[in-house]
Amino acid sequence: MASVKPTVDPAETPLLGSVSGSTAVAVPSTRYPEKYASLNPREIDVLREQVEIPSVKTTFFSAYRYATKKDILLVGLAVLLAIIEGSIKAVIPIMFGLFAQNFVNFIQSREFYDNYGGYDNFMRYNYTFHNVTNMENTDSYYNSTFSYTLVPEYISPDDFQRQANFDAIYFIYFATVEFITSYASTFIFNDRGEVLAARIRKNYLASIMKQNIAYFDNVGTGEITTRISSDTLMIEAGISEKLGYLISFCSTFVCSFIVGFSLSPRLAGLLSSIAVFIVASFYFASYRMTALYKKASNGASSGGSVVDEILSSIRNVQAFGIQERLAAKYDYSLSLSQKYAQRAGFYAGSITGIAWLGLYLDDAMVFWQGAKFLARGEISLFAIVTILPSMVQGLLAITSIAPHVRAVAAATSAINKIFTTIDRDSAIDSSSESGRTLSTIEGNIELKNIKFIYPSRPDVVVMQDFNLQVKAGATVALVGASGSGKSTIVGLIERFYNPVFGQVLLDGVDIKDLNVKWLRQQVGLVSQEPILFSGTIFENVAFGLVGTPHECASEIEKRVLVEEACTQANAMIFVDSLPKGLDTHVGERGFLLSGGQKQRLAIARAIVANPKILLLDEATSALDTNSEGIVQDALDRASKSRTTIVIAHRLSTVTNADMIVVMKSGAIIENGTHAELIASRGHYYELVQTQNLEQHIIDETEILLDDTLEVDTVANSLDEKAVVLDAQDSECWSKEDGVWDSDKEASQMLLSRSNTAKSISSFLVSQLEEVRERKYSVMELIKFLYELSLPEKNINIAALVSAVIMAAGYPYNSLIYSDGVDALGELPDVDRMNQRLLKDVIIYLIMGAIELIFPIMAVGLFTYSGQRLVRRIRMRTLRQITRQDIGFFDKTENTSGALTFAISRDSGAIEGLSGVTFGQVVSSLIMIFGGLGVGLVVAVKLAAVTSPCVPLLLVAGCAKFYLLAKRQEDVTEAYSRSSSYASEAAASIKTVAALTKEDDIVATYASSLDTIYRSGRRQNSYTAAIYGIAQALVYLTQCLMFWYGSNLVRTDGYSVFMFFVAVIAIVNGSQYGSIVFTYAIDMAKAYNAAGNIKRLYDKIPTIDAWSEEGIVPQNVLGDVEFKNVHFRYPTRPNVPVLRGLNLTIKKGQYVALVGASGCGKSTTVGLIERFYDPLSGQVLLDGQDVSSLNVNAYRSHIALVQQEPTLYSGTVRENVKYGSLDPDVSDERMIEVCKQANIHDFIMSLPDGYETMCGAKGSLFSGGQKQRIAIARALIRDPKILLLDEATSALDNESEKVVQAALDIAARGRTTIAIAHRLSTIQKADLIFVLENGRVLESGTHQELLANKSKYYELVKLQELENNGH
Repeated sequence: MASVKPTVDPAETPLLGSVSGSTAVAVPSTRYPEKYASLNPREIDVLREQVEIPSVKTTFFSAYRYATKKDILLVGLAVLLAIIEGSIKAVIPIMFGLFAQNFVNFIQSREFYDNYGGYDNFMRYNYTFHNVTNMENTDSYYNSTFSYTLVPEYISPDDFQRQANFDAIYFIYFATVEFITSYASTFIFNDRGEVLAARIRKNYLASIMKQNIAYFDNVGTGEITTRISSDTLMIEAGISEKLGYLISFCSTFVCSFIVGFSLSPRLAGLLSSIAVFIVASFYFASYRMTALYKKASNGASSGGSVVDEILSSIRNVQAFGIQERLAAKYDYSLSLSQKYAQRAGFYAGSITGIAWLGLYLDDAMVFWQGAKFLARGEISLFAIVTILPSMVQGLLAITSIAPHVRAVAAATSAINKIFTTIDRDSAIDSSSESGRTLSTIEGNIELKNIKFIYPSRPDVVVMQDFNLQVKAGATVALVGASGSGKSTIVGLIERFYNPVFGQVLLDGVDIKDLNVKWLRQQVGLVSQEPILFSGTIFENVAFGLVGTPHECASEIEKRVLVEEACTQANAMIFVDSLPKGLDTHVGERGFLLSGGQKQRLAIARAIVANPKILLLDEATSALDTNSEGIVQDALDRASKSRTTIVIAHRLSTVTNADMIVVMKSGAIIENGTHAELIASRGHYYELVQTQNLEQHIIDETEILLDDTLEVDTVANSLDEKAVVLDAQDSECWSKEDGVWDSDKEASQMLLSRSNTAKSISSFLVSQLEEVRERKYSVMELIKFLYELSLPEKNINIAALVSAVIMAAGYPYNSLIYSDGVDALGELPDVDRMNQRLLKDVIIYLIMGAIELIFPIMAVGLFTYSGQRLVRRIRMRTLRQITRQDIGFFDKTENTSGALTFAISRDSGAIEGLSGVTFGQVVSSLIMIFGGLGVGLVVAVKLAAVTSPCVPLLLVAGCAKFYLLAKRQEDVTEAYSRSSSYASEAAASIKTVAALTKEDDIVATYASSLDTIYRSGRRQNSYTAAIYGIAQALVYLTQCLMFWYGSNLVRTDGYSVFMFFVAVIAIVNGSQYGSIVFTYAIDMAKAYNAAGNIKRLYDKIPTIDAWSEEGIVPQNVLGDVEFKNVHFRYPTRPNVPVLRGLNLTIKKGQYVALVGASGCGKSTTVGLIERFYDPLSGQVLLDGQDVSSLNVNAYRSHIALVQQEPTLYSGTVRENVKYGSLDPDVSDERMIEVCKQANIHDFIMSLPDGYETMCGAKGSLFSGGQKQRIAIARALIRDPKILLLDEATSALDNESEKVVQAALDIAARGRTTIAIAHRLSTIQKADLIFVLENGRVLESGTHQELLANKSKYYELVKLQELENNGH
């Protein structure tokens, strides 16, 4: 068949939907509809209370809910300092007015007296010819028409320079105050922002941990990860330095008007009418922008749950090749986010455009009306020149405010999302101290008149009028079909859910009246799918001591208890074989251990505290036969003197129960002891019969019972993922010969390995070089982002041109403004002044229209293209991650939570630099360099002296960028770890709740946040100091310019026009341009994010799902062969797993792999799926090495059903069809395979049938139901090779018999490889391989292996029912 390639070119992700020919499917809404029509109001209230999330009203100030008095004082101080900093910018124009007035007065004085040859000549002339008797005050002189006119005050050059020097010193004072205020406010805002954001994160996680379980049926782990990572980062950004900048700019805006009204209320009032228009427009645009960003945030968060589902089940995703179909669901969420964010961008642009319009209207107003006031003597030149730049400075502050308003708006939106969860009152609050605690517990449990409905599926009644009594100290077993309500009983006793009617009583007390945490501490729970937490074995087992008197015991005492519990659970044997014993790290969710080993540790955790009530939900389902027998004995002992409720599908584990309750459809159909139920020959008897091995085999093994030696449990403790290096391993590498010697291997099967021999896998591992993480230069990353954004090239060019036009207006404004100030000096020639000013006013009106349009275009288009880029990055990043081989996901840093966070974080950082921020950066740079160009053309001397100060500003900005980039790198890694931890806890919420580990989870998370904060405090100080220096440099540059400019006016004849062109273009342009460095943190985040993204994109996996290379297998038969295969997991290269495995499987054979937990069974399946490549040896398909085959084409012939079934949010129809190579496979075929898997009738019994939503990770179905859907998904693929990794382990006996028959039929004509602990499921296999220590110990048919009376024989005997059970 043709190669199955990714439907989307990996180098170029489609922006909307999928490319032609894609297998992506339409994504329906995943919201499950409410169906309460058949319920009474009380029942509706019970259900809604458990699932509904009421909306809450929050404001920006809600972010300070957890602030202490110290925090409030510090933030108040920072606000005051920011206000002072902003007010300085408004006061500086007063200095401009003083200098302008002094310059005009001096130049007028110089020009006037120079006409007479100087001041002395003028005095002599006036005295001699006109006999002026009083020349002490030269207020008038006699002109040529013999009439008296005003005489300008004489200002000597020395007096002028002295005054200029005196005024220039004020700039030094301002620079000092600016440094102190900007440094202190920035540091405090950043410091308190981190502290307060950490508290919000902690309280959010605490709120998540206390939520009732039904909450998590609708809210996926990915959404929680996104909220605790991305949304809290938004809040932190909004309450940190960006808030300081916002307050500073607002202060500048307000103080500018205060200065203006104090000098001329009339002129300032005219200018205020423009300001009112701007503020009103700003408010409206900000409101719309906030609402749109809130909608965009919702889309991104819902996409986070999809990502988490994909990454947490990556083996299943790769096995079925459904990366693109699941990515399409993520793309749907991103499309919503993109749409709303793009609209918000145009509103952000309108804020800037309207502000620029106001700026130029102010200029026009001042030179039009201000000139009239000046001519009438109602205002001074000083007032005009002060009011205009002051009001302009205020409006410039508004133009710069947009990105910071966006940050605060995004924070406000995120605050609402976060606090909606924090403020949600959990229907079953584990953190509440209310409720009774009983001084003594007997252990009597009663379920009385229970009616139960899962809140996420309100139209399906699970139990109706259900009654059950469990006496103290009794062991009660619950058996029955999947979905009969067995696990529901466990959930009710643990109070995971509330019944809609009836009571659950403990010693006669309704558990609703008991304290939730206390109740759960009296109960030990072992779930069907064991959950371990990232940490050591000791830590995981010790979690069972939470809430007991031993919780605060010394570590030595705890170790004694942990060792005892592990011994009872048959876990100590494999633990002792590990290099670090109890201190061995188990990986995220225990992935470094096999299923059986995780189960044994879960049992140890449950019994370590010696609870009064023990709930075993398929506690031995994942154990091999040998371990099951020993663990069952331990559980039998542990059950004594305590109430035990056992849920079992494997009936051999419950024959000794005091009472067996047989359930069906949420009701009890019979109960009694094992003997009583067998004697009654009812439903239980039928269940037993389906699980019996052939009678003649039982008889044969009974005869031989006494001849059997005790099983050597030590030999079976091998851990396929964590086994210790065996010193007697037969794998050999001769150091002398340097080659592999198969004869030597054979001989050393019998002899001890010599000291000169080294295992081949050890040698190969030693040759592997550690790949160092590459660092990229800034130019490399700029080029990388440029190449990523090529599809938006034309849009970006249009945006860039718009930004250039927008920014070029300011350097040009320096010419018009300076000409206007110079024209005001034409008085008393009013006509000439008005003539010059009319031209300037017209130019300002034209510039205002231009500057209204182009900012909207620049920011809007940059946002439009930026959102497309961010969406592409997110999609391609997800695809690139799912492209990686499984070894990538085995690494501790690549947990599903960490990767989900990374996608959100890195794309968010790129988004933070795109749109309005990028437009502002471009504009600022153009203002800086454009201003330098204008200054050098008009006033070359002044510009030449002061322009070198501009690079100092750039250096300060670059230094800040460097420090922030370094800080971001450290913070990114730290936050990734902490978010992964929180995600892991949320994903395992039932286990966390059962262990009452919520407080410990929150405390550990808070500790990690505190470490992050403390490690970055010094860097925050350095960054704030550099920002303060950069701000102070602006005023020091102005000091130099006014001082040196005064010299040039005095000595070189510089005019007012030349001086103000240089001042406005260079100094003010640089001051405004320096705003670019307020985005240093955004640039630092984007730099770090771009490096992470490029590093991922450059990573080409060894087993590449995108590769078109390799042979496309044709006419596949299904012959599978392992030839001398050696394997070690990449994360544990020093631990051998397979040690020369050889096995041959012929086409069409039904082959079973059996053996102790950790013997290499699942590893064998992983190698067949080509999740990994062996270190040496070959895995062959029809005689061809699978490593030479195209990986997609090869996997298209294989279907996998895993031990722990995986479903995805969406409908049952979607989940079944994910198994098909053709996404448009017919419904008839789907129904056919569902019938084979014995799930069709159940699906049709649901109100929505195949359109029923499965919930996040299939949470709305029981384990058995999920497994049958997973089997149907495998069968619809019609594979040549069918891999069953405990495919029926979660099924009840009744369903198992039907499904096993269906699997037997499905196995015809194809190769089937089954991993089995339950030997009754594989007794008809054509060939059974018994694995031990990574090799085949024995093989043959069921009958042949029994005749051998070896390992398999012992395993069969351990799994028999007792003789009186048949």
